[in-house]
Amino acid sequence: MTTSTRYDAVIIGGGHNGLVCAYYLAKAGLTVRICERRGIVGGAAVTEEFHPGFKNSVASYTVSLLNPKVIADMRLADYGLKVVKRPISNFLPMQGGRYLKLGGGLERTQEEFRKFSNADAERLPAYYERLERVADVLRDLSMKTPPNPRRGLAAGFSAFTQLWPVVKGSPELHQDVLDLFTKSARSFLEPWFDSDAAQAAFGFDAVVGNFASPDTPGSAYVLLHHVFGEVNGEKGAWGHAIGGMGAITEAMRKACVEVGVEISLDAPVKTLCVENGAATGIILESDEEVIGARVISNVNPKLLYGKLTPDDALDPEFSRRMKAYRCGSGTFRMNVALSELPDFSCLPGKTPSEHHQSGVIIAPSLDYMDRAFTDAKIGGWSKKPIVEMLIPSTVDASLAPDDAHVASLFCQQFSPELPDGRSWKDAREAAADLIIDTVDAHAPNFKKSILGRMILSPQDLEDKFGLIGGDIMHGAMTLDQMWAARPALGHGDYRGPLAGLYMCGAGSHPGGGVTGLPGRNAAREVLKDAGKRLPQ
Repeated sequence: MTTSTRYDAVIIGGGHNGLVCAYYLAKAGLTVRICERRGIVGGAAVTEEFHPGFKNSVASYTVSLLNPKVIADMRLADYGLKVVKRPISNFLPMQGGRYLKLGGGLERTQEEFRKFSNADAERLPAYYERLERVADVLRDLSMKTPPNPRRGLAAGFSAFTQLWPVVKGSPELHQDVLDLFTKSARSFLEPWFDSDAAQAAFGFDAVVGNFASPDTPGSAYVLLHHVFGEVNGEKGAWGHAIGGMGAITEAMRKACVEVGVEISLDAPVKTLCVENGAATGIILESDEEVIGARVISNVNPKLLYGKLTPDDALDPEFSRRMKAYRCGSGTFRMNVALSELPDFSCLPGKTPSEHHQSGVIIAPSLDYMDRAFTDAKIGGWSKKPIVEMLIPSTVDASLAPDDAHVASLFCQQFSPELPDGRSWKDAREAAADLIIDTVDAHAPNFKKSILGRMILSPQDLEDKFGLIGGDIMHGAMTLDQMWAARPALGHGDYRGPLAGLYMCGAGSHPGGGVTGLPGRNAAREVLKDAGKRLPQ
């Protein structure tokens, strides 16, 4: 076994949160080494060529939640990051020649809603206003370290100060917070909107990366989690990173290198080193021992504690809780190379238009979404899957040859584990064909325009990126696995159950999405324990 130099901090995994955490630590003067098992940093936020001449964001595929503070502190724009906003947020094609466009301004969205319900259009401003008030609370909460109940009165004071913006708010805010954290998406949306189209437009966010029905209690929170982002200062907007999501993590890599972070690629971790109840480093698959005063994990907690940590190093009760930690987002990803743009029956045309530059959502009602989940629970995947399609080449010509395009297909509901002992290795092609047929039913030229495809079933997502159960969120985004209880009560403050062990991934507060906040927040706690402050 070879032994490396001792570092102030060793980070397991070079995903975006690991890069963010490393940057802040190195900027504060710590020596930092990242060990990444793949030959590229970025985790699931990477850009790769998947068909000759065609490249795309492989897994993570769109920008909104990346925190402005992280962007500014790391000077990502100086390292080449450019994000362009979608002209409209979403486009929902429907049968019978109807469609709904969401975004492009309040008045314009109201006009779209009037095609389905005048009452829905009139309620929309109040809905946006109420949702934005709660989103503001979450934006603030997402940048704070959750209280640790083991710290007694200090935890109580921390919880009080973090929740004070809710306490001092209006009765409407109190009710909305309660509803969004406990209700199903349907029970939250139905009092606001009458039409299937309006309910579907907002309800879709409740099942993104969430293996659940819109009728599942708590699914309203997932809806909210997806609206507290922003693009170029515009709250709630969505956009594309020019060059794909890998442009974000490449800019982060450059920022890290400039402040002295050492990055080791093709360096998978075999095990955590533990001595006298403390994490002292890691051993790589190559048998190199990397010694660190602190070990910081950017991988799914289930992977960290179920595979990388020696069994006898953990308290049996903690191990039991981690075995019960729920993963599996029901996600199936595809990237396809296209000879031409989709020609939608409800809005014909193959010339790049605003609906091609938006998120195309095939999920026309909450009932459709519920049936998709029910199908997946019974048969493994939905007979009529939920599909969001983005075509980033309409705003970024670098991704495809002239007059050709790439599309990202983000699909729900696909069970992480198939019934009757079936394997995703055997079922992936059939599921991919079904997804393509689903899009083709709305854009009849789609199937014949496909030149190549990249398939990522839940098993593929786990094998390629270490996403346990294909879970893009590193764990279910439910109330029992959020805030101070993410990943477990008593460890929501980014500190693991071993001295010197920390967590900085999406399995920590505030959860999934390309936010950078788990990495930033964890760095703050690491530096606090080291007697240092987070650099600005």
